[in-house]
Amino acid sequence: MKKNRSSCLGVSIIGLVLLFISGSIFLGAILLAVPRRAEQVYGSASPTLNSLERFSYALILLVQEDDLVRPVDPFGAERSFNVEIGESTPSVIGRLWEQGLISNPGAFRTYLRYSGLDTTLQAGVYTLNPSMSPIQLAQVLQDATPAEVSFRILPGWRMEEIAAALPTSGLSITPEAFLQAARSIPQGYSFSDELVSSGSAEGFLLPGTYIFEREISSQEFILQILDNFEENVPDRLRERFSQQNLSLLEAVTLASIVQREAIAEDEMPLIASVFYNRLAIGMKLDTDPTVQYALGYNTVQNTWWTNPLSLADLQVDSPYNTYLYAGLPPGPIANPNLEALRAVAYPAKTPYYYFRAGCDESGRHSFAETYAEHLLNACP
Repeated sequence: MKKNRSSCLGVSIIGLVLLFISGSIFLGAILLAVPRRAEQVYGSASPTLNSLERFSYALILLVQEDDLVRPVDPFGAERSFNVEIGESTPSVIGRLWEQGLISNPGAFRTYLRYSGLDTTLQAGVYTLNPSMSPIQLAQVLQDATPAEVSFRILPGWRMEEIAAALPTSGLSITPEAFLQAARSIPQGYSFSDELVSSGSAEGFLLPGTYIFEREISSQEFILQILDNFEENVPDRLRERFSQQNLSLLEAVTLASIVQREAIAEDEMPLIASVFYNRLAIGMKLDTDPTVQYALGYNTVQNTWWTNPLSLADLQVDSPYNTYLYAGLPPGPIANPNLEALRAVAYPAKTPYYYFRAGCDESGRHSFAETYAEHLLNACP
């Protein structure tokens, strides 16, 4: 009888041992499977977490997976989101939730802790969208460097000035690569033949603010700007150039001169009329910006536009020097904006042959019909 009891006790102990071993194996499998599954979904855990933290965060994340991998609104509109310098992670999470970019702040905070991204949020202005999953949002908030760059071409800049603005623009294009691309004539544009005649895209790089991919190539950079010219200089404007007996290249050339001469845009049609009147009688244009273009960079003044010009400067032998050669120069001297192009298409009707800067330092000009009147407009 005692033997039977001992046997039963032995069997029970063995059963408990086996049960314990099975439970341990099952528990061990869970302890291994949960972090492994979390790593498949969320990536590696932060190395700063201990084993218990890694498991507990992984388990919570798997339970709340839907709140982290699905966007709040797949059809949402993008919006600007600013992370202030020194702003706390809870503050950022709270504002993301308030703006409808995440649905579960607690789950988002757990993911940041699990991945270690809670300590690396970067201050800056971001473009976020509720169509992004919270995991995607967390990754975006690690880098305030935008994928796109805003680049502005100012009216009256020559190609070299555009090139000089590139190193601080955030674009990856070098000035040398840009200038090389600007002198490579692209085909397929209505004005491609005009570019061949002038030898570069000078004058057709329409001023304005452009949005470019940060890693855009120099060739694509030029093409996007030329696309803008093609789109914004319509046929009706080109027909007006023809009515003025100008080719497109000649019109852009004259507009570039008007651009460099004018300060006030409302004076552009008046200035254009002066040049038209001079061309009509074979009078030289006598315009300083063409000489400045011919002279090139002034290392003393640190500018491409030497001012004032000396008598010797006015004698520089260049086809761009309109004090020596009648008619329009061979090509544009700068890149004119649409206002300057419209002034050439629709010049004012005036009897003026002369203009000079006014004496009030407003940037406006005094216009005259005769040289004698022009002299009287000189400042005392």
